[in-house]
Amino acid sequence: MRRINGSAFVIATLAATVGALAFPVWSYADRAGTGQANLAAGTVNTQWGPLSAADRDLIVRVRLAGLWELPAGQQALERAPNKAIKEAGDHLIVGHTDLDKRVRVIAAQLNVELPNQPNAQQQGWLQEMSAATGTEYERKFVNLLRAAHGKIFPAIGAVRNSTRNTLVRQLASDANQTVLDHITILEKTGSVDFDAIANDTAALSTASPTGPPAPAAGVTAPSAPPVQPADGVVVTSSPSPAPPGQVNTARPEPSDPDKVLR
Repeated sequence: MRRINGSAFVIATLAATVGALAFPVWSYADRAGTGQANLAAGTVNTQWGPLSAADRDLIVRVRLAGLWELPAGQQALERAPNKAIKEAGDHLIVGHTDLDKRVRVIAAQLNVELPNQPNAQQQGWLQEMSAATGTEYERKFVNLLRAAHGKIFPAIGAVRNSTRNTLVRQLASDANQTVLDHITILEKTGSVDFDAIANDTAALSTASPTGPPAPAAGVTAPSAPPVQPADGVVVTSSPSPAPPGQVNTARPEPSDPDKVLR
């Protein structure tokens, strides 16, 4: 039987290339100082702006995502039980092929070492999917990938907000579009376990929830007035580049001054 397919092929090939997880580990030992001191301790200067430990971590995580999600997408095309899973697999392959080009170029420019195989957890996810069949395969494919995308989504936003490096800022913007596209297409399958995601998120929360009160039975909440510009204000932009439920990930090919993409 050919069950392992794309994921095992990629893991075996990459394992032959490197014997261990080949990515740098940075020390966070200087926790006694101020936040600014810790930031400075892990930061190096580049022509594109300071490069922090968090910046480097995002670069590595984008690379790692492609190393397991692309073979997962390839496997889905080979084994998909329905059209929705095939479509999700297609988006994974296209999105991470594009992101991998960008992250390899940026890593070369910033002199950041990249891993060449998925980490142990990601390899475990691929093995779980490879071992599953039928509806169990569909459930594992959708929910393992949806959970992973949901966890990196806020991390991308945090780096996009705080980075002072223009290359990392662009990578975060590109990764944000791709991850949102993948979240959207995985949810389109109808197989996402949103209860499990909510419970996992709640388990990591320490603060009590805040916000508006819960709706009361039989009581209609008042409607809110619109937020709109004053009369005479002329605007030309559009609120969304694509129809609702779609994410526009179209962008030019990356600039490759060091000819990384030979």
